[in-house]
Amino acid sequence: MFAYPVPLWRFPGEGRGLVGKVDEAGRNAAFLAFRDWAPAFAGAAPWRWISVAILILLAGCGGAPRGVTFHPDENPANLSEWGLFTRTAGRLAPHDGMVTYELNTPLFSDYAQKWRTIWMPKGVHATYDPEKWFDFPVGTIITKTFYYSTPVDAAAPQTSGEVLKVTPATYQTGVSGLNLRHVRLIETRLLVKRTSGWVALPYVWNADGSDATLERTGADVPLTLIDGAHRDAFSYTVPNQNQCSGCHAQDFRTRAINPIGLKARHLDRTFAGEGGEINQLRRLVALGYLTGVPGQVPPGNAKWQDEKAGTIGQARAYLDINCSHCHNRVGAARTSGLWLDTKTADPRMLGTCKPPVAAGRGAGDRPFDVVPGQPDRSILTYRLASTDPGEMMPELGRDLAHGEGLAVITRYIATMKGACDAVDGSKRVTAR
Repeated sequence: MFAYPVPLWRFPGEGRGLVGKVDEAGRNAAFLAFRDWAPAFAGAAPWRWISVAILILLAGCGGAPRGVTFHPDENPANLSEWGLFTRTAGRLAPHDGMVTYELNTPLFSDYAQKWRTIWMPKGVHATYDPEKWFDFPVGTIITKTFYYSTPVDAAAPQTSGEVLKVTPATYQTGVSGLNLRHVRLIETRLLVKRTSGWVALPYVWNADGSDATLERTGADVPLTLIDGAHRDAFSYTVPNQNQCSGCHAQDFRTRAINPIGLKARHLDRTFAGEGGEINQLRRLVALGYLTGVPGQVPPGNAKWQDEKAGTIGQARAYLDINCSHCHNRVGAARTSGLWLDTKTADPRMLGTCKPPVAAGRGAGDRPFDVVPGQPDRSILTYRLASTDPGEMMPELGRDLAHGEGLAVITRYIATMKGACDAVDGSKRVTAR
């Protein structure tokens, strides 16, 4: 929801007037300084009373909803119709009841920063699952807002074609919303749980950042990423609804879409918010948003940039969030035989000395998905480095290569021990 001030009306010769506005919590309010202005209207012309009546109606019946509004059937054209956010004093803030969360390792999306929230109606909760996405109740709304920091000298950040590569200095937790002073909002994606299941809705922000519009067919946003003296022109792609389903349908048997990040292994970390810097799973329990969490939770994924986690932990966490929604035993890429979720332990299924299955030119003339000790001969690094739509992995959600993520995977393969037999159509390929 967005806060639009209703004009302050003061009549000639009066020191006070009637103020109508949408307050910071997003609730319509009319503030009537009755004792101050009513005496001044004694014997006043009828037009003045009519004006006051009109203003009261405007203040009490604004276009934005009073709070978070779940739409069980309709897909509103504007994001504001969901009543999720307020925009006041240069800040995009979450409505009451929305909980900001963060992942141990986030999915890479052309260096975009992401602000994630979850909201549920009162009296309902999600059910914990140790491996899969949690079972969320009807009425749940998950939001993910993609944005970039802009140069400090950008006159109009929301239309700036130049954006900055994320650094610790530009990171915002989002717990109290986003400071928009040097921010370009790109899109806000919603996952909405209805009686028929989840639906994904992509909203693209307008030129003044006042609202976002539903774009079912997606959109392309031309940008230039600035990293010190280096500049990369790219096209940020907002996915269409079919593409959203392509990633979020993580089980080919049902083809139902489900959240990717809202799993125990991605959420098990401390993060700021209500209750302080505490474990996110425990926060959700305390808020009544999650039930069934055991006293001992299996270890969460590593933070991919945390060197203390070790190269294997970093790499497995990175591959899990970026690849395993397709590359798992029941995912869209199950027939590839390459399963990249953290539960998989078989080296062969993780790609070691495994020849590609119908990779075509995507193999880059490299013999195996992973060649121990030789990242420059491994298909995995080739496809992560590529920006060719016919070769790159992941297939969607990026126009740039993730240099830092690629470096982690390169180091991971370089530290592996062993070797693979030479490729021969009549010979069984084995590791040695």
